[in-house]
Amino acid sequence: MFDTMTVTKSVGAVCGSLLVFLLGNWAATSIYAMGAGGHGGEGEEHAQAYTIEVASAAPAAGAEAAPAVDVAALLAAGDAAAGEKVFSKCKACHHVDGKDATGPHLNGVVGRPIAEVPGFAYSASMAAHHPAVWDAETLFHFLENPKAFAADTKMKFAGIPKPEDRANLIAFLAAQN
Repeated sequence: MFDTMTVTKSVGAVCGSLLVFLLGNWAATSIYAMGAGGHGGEGEEHAQAYTIEVASAAPAAGAEAAPAVDVAALLAAGDAAAGEKVFSKCKACHHVDGKDATGPHLNGVVGRPIAEVPGFAYSASMAAHHPAVWDAETLFHFLENPKAFAADTKMKFAGIPKPEDRANLIAFLAAQN
């Protein structure tokens, strides 16, 4: 079925196809390369083609700023049952059974000192908060944007944007104490 000539032709076809592909890649890179060195001008300053003027960041006349969030009222109205549903976003990394996962366990977190779970390796910026305590308001602000609270936190979660969801989650976590 396969003789020497057939195998030679097959290997030649594969090598020839690879050669055509590599030469095509080289030609395309040469033609479409941006900047010196063919690296898209990395690290170089690029001139702005055009600029679009926008109005100042101040709110327009008659427009109202976003209403301030009453954290204490939200936390007082927090619903633990609704917070359990919000906790489903956290389950991949955190448990409430006393066992660490990717992240530290969260039972007893409300009222616990920050970076206090024994044996868990916290980031430097999280450990810097250590004497402070995870009270409801601190958790509320942390859950909004974890990276703003601790810049090098190992938590790869963008945060919970809705204040009501954060308050409900905190109510759920407080019930796990």
